[in-house]
Amino acid sequence: MDLAQRDHNVIWHPYTQMKTAPLPIPIVRGEGALLFSEDGTSYIDAVSSWWVNLHGHAHPYIAQKVAEQLQTLEHVIFAGFTHPAAVALAERLLQILPQNQKRAFYSDNGSTAVEVAIKMAIQYWNNEGQPKRKVVAFRDSYHGDTFGAMSVSSRSTFTEPFWSYLFDIEFIDVPIPGAEEETIKQLEAIAKTGDVAAFIYEPLVLGTAGMVMYTPEVLDKLMELCQKYSILTIADEVMTGFGRTGRTFASLYLQHQPDMMCFSKGLTGGTMALGLTTCSSQIYEAFLHDDKSKTFFHGHSYTGNPVACAAGLASLDLLLHDSTQQSINRIVAQHAAFAVKAKQLPYVKEVRQQGTILAVEFEAGGTSYFSNLRDTLYNFALERGVILRPLGNIIYIIPPYCITNEQLEQVYQTILGMHGLVAAVQ
Repeated sequence: MDLAQRDHNVIWHPYTQMKTAPLPIPIVRGEGALLFSEDGTSYIDAVSSWWVNLHGHAHPYIAQKVAEQLQTLEHVIFAGFTHPAAVALAERLLQILPQNQKRAFYSDNGSTAVEVAIKMAIQYWNNEGQPKRKVVAFRDSYHGDTFGAMSVSSRSTFTEPFWSYLFDIEFIDVPIPGAEEETIKQLEAIAKTGDVAAFIYEPLVLGTAGMVMYTPEVLDKLMELCQKYSILTIADEVMTGFGRTGRTFASLYLQHQPDMMCFSKGLTGGTMALGLTTCSSQIYEAFLHDDKSKTFFHGHSYTGNPVACAAGLASLDLLLHDSTQQSINRIVAQHAAFAVKAKQLPYVKEVRQQGTILAVEFEAGGTSYFSNLRDTLYNFALERGVILRPLGNIIYIIPPYCITNEQLEQVYQTILGMHGLVAAVQ
């Protein structure tokens, strides 16, 4: 029995209708931007395996640092104890984050990093003796699949069975070009109630919404409103962090600084599961009290895992190296050149780019995992040795920074070849 069939007999995969899904492709090895299947077929990982892989698969430097850590300390309880890797990673990250970020709280993944931030924001106001009930988020946002993260994400078919269990959120429209003033008005109307604890947002790019993009200028205006009405701001940089938008963090495009920030995905270069929430001194100090009930009672068994932190330190070494920064700039330039070509394709509605993120939206179907076009485009790319994960009628690229120009060209040519498929569904 081959690996795919063995998998089918025992595993339940995410975002997958197991009754109708084809057998999964068994991947047995990775190198750079390539993944190799059991039968020897190679695939360009153009989506960085769900946006996590920064430096390429099986990177020898990260592997070395992880191996060294495993021989020293694999894990230690993080309540009452600490270890060098966790301290070093927090110190180094706080040096390159917006200047107001002063404390780091570890968790396990992107959803838990968001949960931590939401709980910090709500408890902050309780500790201050000013309880506030509301949280504001963008209408088409996605912040994770745990209950708090689902609550601040858009209501969709994915979350419908749980709607009655999610806490109420005030949603505002995404301030895409041309709609900025309406979004600002929506936020101010909600802010005037005086009952808003926090505004959580994906800075500059909403990932699962279809790589929907908006400008730093309008986000600065929204954050300015939040400061005016004493609303805490939470930047969810789980996807946008660590160079994806062209700068190390999307928040570095802004004049205003968030009160809290959430990280995962690229935090370890895609090597290990790790979440991180950072906050300002103002947030942290609201939890310092002789009354122990004001403690932040949150934690995970694997909080601050030494092996994951070692991977994070190694990934950060690579990210900040001149060669990686040059690769990011190279990908940005390659994307920009391809965007010109893509805009000339029939049935292309829009091409969007922010740093190393590129999205091509076709005039067909809709932005949904249930779109028939989505499956057609996905299989078309796979047959050409490229892993793309369409969001309905939207194809996007978020490659590892080690991807070569030749590999990028293969991805681009695959997308250019898709217009005939789109024409068939018109």
